[in-house]
Amino acid sequence: MDCQSMEVTLLGTGDTTGTPTIDCDCDTCERARHPDAKLRERLATRGVDAADGVERSRFSVYIENDTTGESLLVDVSPDFRHQFRREGVSLPDAAIVTHIHFDHLDGLGNAYRLFDDLPVYAADETDPGTGESIAESVRSRYDYLDTVSVYPQTPFEPFELAGFEVTLVPVAHPPLLCYGLRIEDRQTGAVLAISGDTCYGVPDRSRELLSDADLALIEGLVHADACDLHPKGGDHHDSDGVPRTFGTKHMTLTGARDFAADIAPDDYRIVHTAHYVPADRAFDDDMAVDGERFSL
Repeated sequence: MDCQSMEVTLLGTGDTTGTPTIDCDCDTCERARHPDAKLRERLATRGVDAADGVERSRFSVYIENDTTGESLLVDVSPDFRHQFRREGVSLPDAAIVTHIHFDHLDGLGNAYRLFDDLPVYAADETDPGTGESIAESVRSRYDYLDTVSVYPQTPFEPFELAGFEVTLVPVAHPPLLCYGLRIEDRQTGAVLAISGDTCYGVPDRSRELLSDADLALIEGLVHADACDLHPKGGDHHDSDGVPRTFGTKHMTLTGARDFAADIAPDDYRIVHTAHYVPADRAFDDDMAVDGERFSL
């Protein structure tokens, strides 16, 4: 693609506790704090300076439109302040919230005294578990923030935001509703697909919308072997019996890689990864770390 105008920065690539996890001395957290020379060199080829350690803070993605000069934030991490200072990016013009778990939403309190107005976009579909839509939940939780304006959007119906065409794509993250995203630059044709938090059982219509992207960000929480330790085990097994879903609501690394093969992006990264992945597998080349940047 000759013309590139979508700049994607991975602000946060971890799960609810992040890596390294507070007060954890597991091998993975220790390797993140003190990466060896080989890992630092590998990450340097991906544009990440790991001299002071590797980080997977709580999930958030920053997308800039070089054509319009606008920017978009996907999910508002509790690590908002740290992420924006570390990456040196400007405050976003708008935000999207994929679901109401705290690690994707509760950074919204940072809107206080930083923004004159932060438009927040979220699904208008009523969640049977909460009795309200994600948009309504955001509005009720942050009704004290005059700087936050909430704009409900209907899943599968594209809308314009920051110069992009954005579509909320329903995925499967029981017991709550959750959405992935298709973000397209209509001028260049560049597409970013984000799976959202989900199990492997994503509906066919959603898979189609997430397919054939230039870059896909696909959640993969743990390695498949961890399903043996989960009270609910794993689900959505592949032909060899390896679990693609951990419990009922997150993909395993196997599931994430199979999902990437299913939707066939030009490139992908596994995100929302926990520190439970063994240290020798936790930093494979397809597994994202904070600070990676992509030009689409």
